[in-house]
Order: sequence, then structure tokens, then C-alpha cells
Amino acid sequence: MIASELEKLVETITREKNIPRDQVVEILESAMVAAARKKLGEVRDIEAKYNEELGEVELFEFRTVIDGPEVEDEEIEITFEEARQLDPECEAGDSLGIKIEVVDLGRIAAQTAKQVIIQKMRDAERELTFNEFKDRKGELITGIVRRFEKGNIIVDLNRAEAILPRREQVPTETYRPGDRIQAFVLDITRATRQPQVVLTRTHPGLLMKLFEMEVPEIYEGIVRIEACAREPGHRAKIAVSSGDQDVDPVGACVGLKGSRVQAVVGELRGEAIDIIPWHSDPARFVVYAIAPAHVARVYIDENSHTMELVVPDDQLAKAIGRRGQNVRLAAQLTGWRIDIYSESKHAAKLDVAREEIRRIANLSDEVVDALVKSGFQSAQEVADSESGEIAAVLGISEEDGQAIVDGADKVVEALIMEDAERRKRGPREAVNAED
Repeated sequence: MIASELEKLVETITREKNIPRDQVVEILESAMVAAARKKLGEVRDIEAKYNEELGEVELFEFRTVIDGPEVEDEEIEITFEEARQLDPECEAGDSLGIKIEVVDLGRIAAQTAKQVIIQKMRDAERELTFNEFKDRKGELITGIVRRFEKGNIIVDLNRAEAILPRREQVPTETYRPGDRIQAFVLDITRATRQPQVVLTRTHPGLLMKLFEMEVPEIYEGIVRIEACAREPGHRAKIAVSSGDQDVDPVGACVGLKGSRVQAVVGELRGEAIDIIPWHSDPARFVVYAIAPAHVARVYIDENSHTMELVVPDDQLAKAIGRRGQNVRLAAQLTGWRIDIYSESKHAAKLDVAREEIRRIANLSDEVVDALVKSGFQSAQEVADSESGEIAAVLGISEEDGQAIVDGADKVVEALIMEDAERRKRGPREAVNAED
């Protein structure tokens, strides 16, 4: 009866816990060894073997056969005479296995075996959990909200629990126990005794995986998501490209009557999504990214990795977006710092630049205009440039280009002196006005 019950236990654990049978048997064997050592002593050489035919764990204590009437340590040695009584064929120096009756171990040993089994079963389950999820980092996963702990959401993944930390939650989303939740696997760690599956609803990867699930062309690799930027719960932008000239990447992501993008919007609980075409030319890509605003001109500064966009006056608010959201997302998407000016403000800025650059000696209005159109917006920028750059812009010799750079240096020095003088006069004028 006991034997059959042990075999049933092995089968039940294997089936319900999904732990391999040989691992369950190993746990039982190690538990019995621990129990025997608890009863007989830690230094004894004890082994356990699960007998499948009998359905029981057999214990054996091994001692070295000593050729002599006495032993130095009876826990690990046995005299030749005693050994011959147990095994007539043994010889001195042999390691003799002596069977231990499990029933002789007692209640304390049985309790020890139970504790070892429980602990090792937990360890095995943790290892299985870690192995199951360690390769799922970066995937979508669906679970059920179970409870809340200090603002974190604990999610039931059927055979494991995951945590959705407060910092990875979207502020506009609320959940109740029992709600279905789909999230992105951010990490799987062993920081605690229990492997921890960390989820996120704010990561751009969630948006990308949702599109991959809804758009077959993305899953098949025909359409690629080149970049993604999100302000979770509010708005997102994705840039897409196509490896097939006959496939419109934006249209594929939008779907018939917007069905595909609306499915993603629904899963993100109303987060607005702009789908834009990716372009290898950074300037054109930025123009696409700032949509729905129209751009009149683009100025690029490679050194500072900055783009200056000039938009019609009536497009300025649209380009910046509510609380700067549109331009922030465009900058995240493209990787460029973006400054936006209305045409009127930019024209005023250029007028100031012309007046300042015009102070450089021996420059005609045509040369000043050429420098301004090439992106130079102050005497300081001219002074900081190389003579070869000025020469290339104006089509002159490097010697003449250097003369312009030197002239710009003098203007910058004069501007610094003028500014210092204004600062000095400022307090005096204020005092005179009070008098």
C-alpha cells in the first residue's frame, strides 16, 4: 500500500507540477539521505536509490572493510569479521553497502525528509519558472490581474506570477482583480528566491509587438518598424518602411478602414498613434515625423545634431503640439534635437543675423545674404567656422575665407565689449532714473 502510494505521489507531482520524473525521484532520494543523516550522523556515507519495481526508496550506508579486529571510526569503517557476516564474499578495502530500514529512522527523520522534499520541490518549480520565461524577454504575454501590492500589480500567468511595477504602468489605465491584461516582458530576474517576471505597459516594445501581431506584413518581415516613440496613454509615433515596393508600409499598418491600427489603439486604451513613412534622409524623415504640421524649410547642424524647422505661422501650434508633445515625440523618433520657428519669427531672426554679419569688414550685401542662406546666423558662427568652409560656401579662395573669419573674430570682440558696456551702464541709468 505504502509503495503504491509513493509511486502515485511521484506520478502526481510529475503531472501537476510539470517537473520531470527523474528530477522528482532525485528529490525523494536526496530527502531520504538527509533524513538518514539526521538520525545516524552527518559524516556517514549514505546513498538512496528509488526502486521502481517496489515503488520505494532504498537506503544504503557504505563502510570501508578494515583488515583488523578494531576500527578507528565505526561510522565509516567496519571490521573484516563483521563484514563477512553481512557479505561472505567481501574483502578488506571493499566498500560495503549496508541496507538501512526506513522504518527505523523515526519521526524526526521523517519530518526532515518532508521539509527537504518541500524545499527542493519549490526550488525545482522556481528553476522551471525561470527556464520557461528566460527566453521570453521582449515578448507579449497575457495574464489575469490577481492583486495589488504597494501600487504594483501582480499578474497570474497560469503557472507563475509576474509583477507590473508602478513605474511601468500607464497612469491613465486602471485595473481590477480578474481583468485580462496584456503586457511586454521587460525582464526575468533571480534577484529574490522566487524568479521574478517583470512586465511593462509603457515600453515602446509593447506597441511594436502589438503591430507585429495585427499586421501580417510586419510579422513576415515585408514591413519593418524602423523607430518608435511613446508618451504612454496619450500619443505615439512609429516609423515604418517596406522591403517590397508594391507594399505601402503605412497603408499596411493602418489596414482596411483603419481596422489594424484601431485594434492596437483599443489594446492601448485609446492611445493615439501616428504612422509615418521612414526615410534614410534625416531631413525628410524629420519632416514626416513632425506631421501633421507642414514644414517650409529645414536647417541642419551636424555638429550639434540639431535641426531647425521653419513652419508657416498658422502651423506653429500644430508642429509643437499640446504641451510640446508632437515635437518631443518627433525628436525621440528621429534621434535629432528639433527647434521650431514660425516663418515670421525666423525672418526676424535672419534680419538680426544679417545686421550682425554685415558688421564684418568688406562684405557686400550679396555675400551677407549668401552666408545667412547657408545657415550662418551670427558673427560668432562665422568666427567659429573653418576658412575652407567659408570659401566653399562663397566660391572664393581659402585666403579670402580666412580674412572673413578674422573679420568675424573682431566683430565678436566688439559685441562682447558693447555688451559689457551696456551691463555697466545699466545700474547707473537705474540710479539716475531714481534721482
